[in-house]
Amino acid sequence: MGPLAVNVENSPRHASVAKRSRSLLIRRLGCVPYCETVQSMRSHTDARRVDSPDELWMLEHPPVFTLGQAGRRGHVRDPGAIPVVRSDRGGQVTYHGPGQLVAYLLFDLRRAKVGVRRIVETLEQAVIDMLSGASIAAARREDAPGVYVEGHKIASVGLRVSAGCTFHGVSINVDLDLSPFDRIDTCGFTMLPVTRLADLSVRWSVEETCRRFAASLGRMLAREIEWDEVRDSSVRCLTARAISCESAGTTDRRRESCP
Repeated sequence: MGPLAVNVENSPRHASVAKRSRSLLIRRLGCVPYCETVQSMRSHTDARRVDSPDELWMLEHPPVFTLGQAGRRGHVRDPGAIPVVRSDRGGQVTYHGPGQLVAYLLFDLRRAKVGVRRIVETLEQAVIDMLSGASIAAARREDAPGVYVEGHKIASVGLRVSAGCTFHGVSINVDLDLSPFDRIDTCGFTMLPVTRLADLSVRWSVEETCRRFAASLGRMLAREIEWDEVRDSSVRCLTARAISCESAGTTDRRRESCP
């Protein structure tokens, strides 16, 4: 699977759009609550203009089970003290927690003239290529989006499209506690095995994985990577809520859905 080809009209009127179509803005947000992140992505997407840059938000979440739009509550067999949140992304149920890299892609499909399926495949291939750099052979599955190593899921993908733009994205298991996956039917499959980089003898930190994935996705999207300070108002509000992953267990356990 090759990089995306971006087609933008060549005229002065489209110069700003063409510049934005060649770059991907990377924001590292820390450990931030799930629902506040979803609200910030919605606000950011609603405020986008034709020349708004595409962005990749890299972060971690406190412990949380999330159910996609079609997700069945019965797939969460034993949540215990971990909150269960109904999300607006696609897919079934998954788990997020400290030690997992979450990469949310805020991407203009119409400007790039690509469909959502191609973007899902691009996210998957970016993970596969990144793992190849560590001599790990990974693959996708046609019946279950995500990335797998010897049948064990290492990355999950789920997107939402609004007004032709995506948000949500991919989560990559780096060195998180995998035991919460034993309490759910991951992605709607009973007893689907999961793995993490640490179990594959890849000793990358979340920060190192962040840098490697950003570079890999930039190549797949044929974009220039720009690491930027947080200037967008919706993102500033979100980073103000960033917490220490050591205190991540203080999440509101009563919440059942994002507002």
